[in-house]
Amino acid sequence: MKNPKGHKLLDKIQRNLMRNGIIINTIVEDLKELRPYAVEDENPLLAKVIRLTYEHIENYQAFNIPIPEDEPLDENEEVSASSEFDPQESLDYLLSIMFDTTIKNNQMDLREYSIDLQKYAEEN
Repeated sequence: MKNPKGHKLLDKIQRNLMRNGIIINTIVEDLKELRPYAVEDENPLLAKVIRLTYEHIENYQAFNIPIPEDEPLDENEEVSASSEFDPQESLDYLLSIMFDTTIKNNQMDLREYSIDLQKYAEEN
């Protein structure tokens, strides 16, 4: 995110999350306020992920998307590790990668969150 006001709001959202956990109405309103900054920055991926995130939290009253895996699992690896995750930690990670979307890994993880959020909505 390029906009300094967007950075400041993102920082506030992250601090509130760490201090108070996922407070549904607060985080939804703050993310709705954040989205226009991403649109103003002409960053459609970020704007979409922000929208999908607040819609997800609003609809499911939780954040049910784990942090994307660094590498795809091999056939022999257990899936159980990825099935247990901390929603607050995952949301904090998502917020942290929103700060700088010029980093390739951040872009890849934002795309992964976008896909996962859409899949979750289709399945539930």
